[in-house]
Amino acid sequence: MSATRAADAADDFRGPLDIARAATVVLDGRDTVVGWSPAATELLGFGAHEAVGRPLSAFLSPLPAEGPLPAASDRPAGAEPPGASGRPGPGPPSGGNEIRLARHRDGHELLVATTVCPLAGGTDGTGGAGGDGGHGGHGADSPGRVLVAAELGALRQWESRLALLQGLATQSPVGLAIYDTDLRLTWSNTAYEREIGKPLAEYRGKRADELYSGGTFVTPGYPKTLDAVMHHVIDTGEPILDLHFQGIPPSDPGTEHLWSCSYYRLQDANGHVFGVCEDAFDISDRQRAQQRLALLVEVGRRIGTVLDVVTTAEEIAEVTVPEFAAAVRVDIARVTVMSGELPATGSSAAMDLLRVGEHSVDPAAADAAEPLYPGAPGSPAHRYPPVTYPPGSPQDRSLASGGLVLDDNVLVVPLRVGGSVLGLVTFVRSPRPEVSERPLSRGPANTFDNGEVALADELAARAAVCIDNARRFTRERSASLALQRQLLPHHVPPQSAVEIAYRYLPSDDVTGVGGDWFDVIPLSGTRVGLVVGDVVGHGLQAAATMGRLRTSVRAFAQLDMAPDELLTRLDDLVGQPLDERPGTRDGAASDAYDELTTGATCLYAVYDPVSRRCVMARAGHLPPAVVHPDGRVTFPDLPAGPPLGLGGLPFESMEIELPVGSLLALFTDGLVEARDHDIDQGLDALGRVLGDPAASLEELCDRAVSELVPDATTADDTALLLARTRQLDEGQVAEWELPAEAVAVGRARELATRQLGVWGLDELSFATELVVSELVTNAVRYGGGPLRLRLIRDRTLLCEVADTGHTSPHLRHSAEDDEGGRGLFIVAQLVQRWGTRYTPAGKTIWTEQAFPPVEFG
Repeated sequence: MSATRAADAADDFRGPLDIARAATVVLDGRDTVVGWSPAATELLGFGAHEAVGRPLSAFLSPLPAEGPLPAASDRPAGAEPPGASGRPGPGPPSGGNEIRLARHRDGHELLVATTVCPLAGGTDGTGGAGGDGGHGGHGADSPGRVLVAAELGALRQWESRLALLQGLATQSPVGLAIYDTDLRLTWSNTAYEREIGKPLAEYRGKRADELYSGGTFVTPGYPKTLDAVMHHVIDTGEPILDLHFQGIPPSDPGTEHLWSCSYYRLQDANGHVFGVCEDAFDISDRQRAQQRLALLVEVGRRIGTVLDVVTTAEEIAEVTVPEFAAAVRVDIARVTVMSGELPATGSSAAMDLLRVGEHSVDPAAADAAEPLYPGAPGSPAHRYPPVTYPPGSPQDRSLASGGLVLDDNVLVVPLRVGGSVLGLVTFVRSPRPEVSERPLSRGPANTFDNGEVALADELAARAAVCIDNARRFTRERSASLALQRQLLPHHVPPQSAVEIAYRYLPSDDVTGVGGDWFDVIPLSGTRVGLVVGDVVGHGLQAAATMGRLRTSVRAFAQLDMAPDELLTRLDDLVGQPLDERPGTRDGAASDAYDELTTGATCLYAVYDPVSRRCVMARAGHLPPAVVHPDGRVTFPDLPAGPPLGLGGLPFESMEIELPVGSLLALFTDGLVEARDHDIDQGLDALGRVLGDPAASLEELCDRAVSELVPDATTADDTALLLARTRQLDEGQVAEWELPAEAVAVGRARELATRQLGVWGLDELSFATELVVSELVTNAVRYGGGPLRLRLIRDRTLLCEVADTGHTSPHLRHSAEDDEGGRGLFIVAQLVQRWGTRYTPAGKTIWTEQAFPPVEFG
């Protein structure tokens, strides 16, 4: 330590009025300065030769009764002087010091605190003569007293530091202790004494590991013992902050606490290390609150992931063991598990319970339930054995009262929904504390405190809501599936673009869910739209929601929307404002509609047999499988997009080129996901099934169902749509590029008439000339070049005119005196249908004309 730093440290250990650092003035009996210290020169600016012999009043004077006072040196400019309203009183402040007004040599004034000490043989503190009144006892040459002065601001700071130290020692809730270099305790504050449960005199001199035997630091990356941590701080001088120490305090034996501890080295004024200071704050309550909150979050994340009573019951048991209990058992009423009905209310004997969920880390935990009969393996009685409880047991008392029951280390909480009890959750704590590595309770590990009882009640309430949702789904399943069968397509018309095959399997009678759907939509330009989706939910509402989404997709698809735009519109429809959603007659929105539509998934793909390009987008759905003609199976990395109704991220499309004969497989997660294997295994199995290029689509559908959905039963509805791509023959398509000039109209008519002659469709020449003439004229006038004219001979005659403009023409009825506006009206009368399709380069106006009837001779 340098001399400067040593001096500064020494000053920190001495007060401003310490004679070793304060301004010192020696006065005779007449208050004449006879001695002047260097510190006095530093404070007032006068040298000793200037001050000696002058009266004290030349430097210090009492405070004036009125007028402004100089600012104290410890205050910012403009702040009030000491005394808040004003002025320090004329008398001495606390501690017996007197405040005076000092004048510096440069003329400015400052407030100082002074204290006076009489000298032996001199005057007393009041200025009276000491001794017997002789001249030699109080003459002018006789020293009378010593005056010590310091700036008032420095003194106030020093007093504040003393008050802080006193507060830390007696009032602070943080435990403070000082250990010497041998790590023996030398001092502690009042909070630390409360933690130990003894006065300081009884444990002074003990080592830290003796006070907290068995404790350890649990913060990763640091030593585990108190000795190692303190030695590290003493040796390196580096403080360590916020280490978490777990141990049992002497004042609360048998209970594990957690402290936040900090350590820093202590040195005296000369820089010699004499120990280490520990401050510790008990954060056990905070830790328990955080653990309980984390458990609630985990419960919210893991419970109720599917609408199934048994799965929810199993999730309750899994998520709470071992964090909350050593064993958890979930018993649900038989009618709730099997048919989704509410159990009868009344006596406990009327409640027929099935054990549907159980998890334990302690095989020795006792079970008060008695199986009624074991049941054959694989039977419902074996999977969910009926149980009964003896009279007087905690479970029997809970069923009788409808409330929770705490009995020693067993806590029974009913699963209440409204006025009904669906079942019971039994939490069991192990009598051996070592079962739980992270005890939650403040009390012994085999009991439940009040906070944990409230937590168990909250867990059961959340679980009861999930189970009730699953129960309602079970009850409504049959009607829902019947409605779905009416809403799904029963016949898919033949398409020129693709060959189609499909399978739809509703869920079984016990664990099925509803909402899956698919569709095949003919589009303009011989294109085809393929769609598959999954509605979250169950029952009639799920089926009705599926029907609404399917209808909306068909409507949007007929507007020739791109897949990403279609999903965006569909997402807007699902997430529409509350007051616009379907509801009751008085306008109240249906909560079920919100639950079922939000989170629905959808995959939409558009295939063009002319360019062999497929554009697709998805909203939270699984990507399709693409099987190339050589049997190679891939799953395109299609941007996922959020499920419908959640909003946030935009939907993105992907465009791929498919060779002729490629297979496109769209499916729902019920086909590839099951409880006995994860989704990746299902995707691999589906790829192996579809990788046979020689098999027909019907054979592939049957193989996929038999392989992935054994016995045609599944925990989820399953939809599979297979499409084998085709390409239109070059002779079926004619395309030309035209300039955006008036002469292009005649050229277009000529080209169209010639091509119709080649195809043997001369009967359509007149109508087609009018259509081409009108569309090309509109493109020249309102669009931009170059223009493209395309004729496609498929099941109908398609005529398309594309330009670079983005303005869509609108059909209107012209008045008798209008000079124009009749072109599109005439076109609409000549064709079966017409429309506009937008592309990144502009737009395409298309029409369809039926072929003339074939006459048989």
